[in-house]
Amino acid sequence: MAGKAVANATGTSKDVKLGPTGRPYHGFPTPPKLKQHGPARIIALCNQKGGVGKTTSTINLAAALAVYGRRVLAVDFDPQGALSAGLGIPTHDVPTVYELLLNTNRDPREVIISSSVEGLDVLPANIDLSAAEVHLVNEVARETILTRVLRHVVDDYDVILIDCQPSLGLLTVNALTASHGVLIPMECEFFALRGVALLIETIDKVRDRLNPAIRLDGVLATMYDARTLHSREVLERVVEAFGDDVLETVIGRTVKFPDASVSGMPITEFAPEHAAAQAYLRLARELVSRGAVA
Repeated sequence: MAGKAVANATGTSKDVKLGPTGRPYHGFPTPPKLKQHGPARIIALCNQKGGVGKTTSTINLAAALAVYGRRVLAVDFDPQGALSAGLGIPTHDVPTVYELLLNTNRDPREVIISSSVEGLDVLPANIDLSAAEVHLVNEVARETILTRVLRHVVDDYDVILIDCQPSLGLLTVNALTASHGVLIPMECEFFALRGVALLIETIDKVRDRLNPAIRLDGVLATMYDARTLHSREVLERVVEAFGDDVLETVIGRTVKFPDASVSGMPITEFAPEHAAAQAYLRLARELVSRGAVA
């Protein structure tokens, strides 16, 4: 994939290579190192449909940004705890984000765990988080609880990525209220298209009522298989619907992702030369070039 980008960069206007989204393929320049760190821009990876690559994208985008010298905090905000497990973080009998939601005065640094990737820290979660919606329902300003948790550490990082659960409940609304931007991973499959309109409507409501600063950072096409007409047609429809909000980087379908998850490391470390690892590095570069990340 990287080789194609170089070939395209030196191509003539007559010979412009098109990417999967039908737009000219860009390699995106390697971002310069930052002279100082913080305050963080907070991005929620959100889609109420499950199995679209939210957690995989959070893990690997976080690792890719860390490769480029960014200090990253990945917040596991899904009771399944898949992000924590995918980075090899034990979540049994350790304090998690749930304890912070119940006591917003507690220092999150006591709960944050460093991952095996330099520059990438994790705020873990486990099944206890599933009780949060019941416990928080009667709290004053319940939609802003995560905001109050993260403000303690926002100056320590360049970017905070929140891995949301597959629903539009109170936890997801908390994540959207705390965030500056939203990244929507979307599987290249017909049924995945249907729920995105509802998610956009929810983001608009949060913008109107709770968080005027939130914006859509992009729609990320995942599980793309160029060999199938279905994948190509769905991606075409997504570009028609969302235009330039669709990121140029597209994540292909590969068995390397579950292999990397089982080993408890991001694909950028598990198989750094693989096309999927290169895709997430390119995604990191694209988000920096779009101004979504410092």
